[in-house]
Amino acid sequence: MRPRSLAEFTGQRHILGPGKPLAASIADGRLHSLILWGPPGTGKTTLARLIAQASNAQFIPLSAVMAGVKDIRAAVEAARQARAQDGRPTLLFLDEVHRFNKAQQDTFLPYLEDGTLTFVGATTENPSFEVVSALLSRARVYVLKALSVEDLTGLLRSALVDSERGLGRQQLEAEPAALELMARAADGDARRALNMLELAAGLAEAQGVRRLTQEGVQEVATAGPRRFDKGGDQFYDQISALHKAVRGSDPDGALYWLCRMLDGGCDPHYVARRVARMAVEDIGLADPRGFALSLDAWEAYERLGTPEGELAIATAVVYLACAPKSNAVYMAMGEAMADVAEFGTLEVPLKLRNAPTRLMKNLGHGRDYRYAHDEPDAYAAGERYLPDELPDRRYYRPVPRGLEIKIGEALARLRAREPRKG
Repeated sequence: MRPRSLAEFTGQRHILGPGKPLAASIADGRLHSLILWGPPGTGKTTLARLIAQASNAQFIPLSAVMAGVKDIRAAVEAARQARAQDGRPTLLFLDEVHRFNKAQQDTFLPYLEDGTLTFVGATTENPSFEVVSALLSRARVYVLKALSVEDLTGLLRSALVDSERGLGRQQLEAEPAALELMARAADGDARRALNMLELAAGLAEAQGVRRLTQEGVQEVATAGPRRFDKGGDQFYDQISALHKAVRGSDPDGALYWLCRMLDGGCDPHYVARRVARMAVEDIGLADPRGFALSLDAWEAYERLGTPEGELAIATAVVYLACAPKSNAVYMAMGEAMADVAEFGTLEVPLKLRNAPTRLMKNLGHGRDYRYAHDEPDAYAAGERYLPDELPDRRYYRPVPRGLEIKIGEALARLRAREPRKG
């Protein structure tokens, strides 16, 4: 069922629709090097073949899992022969380009520069991290998206009636609900959807039935874990979505992304650690109980494992999403670190220095220090604890939410007792 033309191609209308640059270049037969980035089963290899076909170019497919420098050299020689004999261009397609190391990727560069090859790479990983900059600068990146349920349902319907390349000769019918079930279980992957259909058709034939029902395809359409790459883009995108949902006070969104990560096989220990970070970064002193609860959830998972420990993490996530938010300490620490970096090793004021020996006392260490507990309300009004070069810094600014309302009011009362300057 591999598409033979753009008209048969399923999905990717955002790059192949009318007026889109890639569609126009294919229609005009104009070759240019490119990177196709997207999840499995979205048509990367097929699209490369269609580009070569439209340009009447020699198509040389390689897989980075199997190929090496020797294969690249052979492809280059084949490209030179094709150009010398009939002026025919060559499109070299490298599947899973992210599996090539820097030296292997650099091998292509001279041949792209002199026009020997047009390069098309396919990857499921972010090319920003996995493709060397020199190659990336010579190839345009196109992002392919997972196919929608509607796209996959249409593809299954076509495969069911196509007598030449599909299952049309079996004269099967299918309930719409059965096709939709397989489309949803395929999770955006056309290859996976067609495999399910083939299995369902085989079972139907073995059972002597001519109609695929929802109940009948249930066994083959059992969904596996959703797409998740344990360290790649999807991993970081989903933890980012979880963190932002917590920060945005959306418990439903936070729970969804938590469950997506757990469903995909993410280590709950990692999630628990990130949840603890959310507590200190985005809730902070607006509700200090959030950090304690996140640590309790982390420990609960250590003790209980799955699934009870995961429920403890979910409890912490929901609590943090609903808690008042403050990044005041996070921002304050950032400002203080910036001053440390900018001003270098500023001296500790003499009155704040330790004075355990007579010599140190004679040198003035600790002299004129005011012991706060001897002052009214244990507050030495007017005392300064920063280096002399930074007398008036105010890093911590409590937000008007949660407990920090009271913290801010308390600081304001103390600072109102400061001696007025001038």
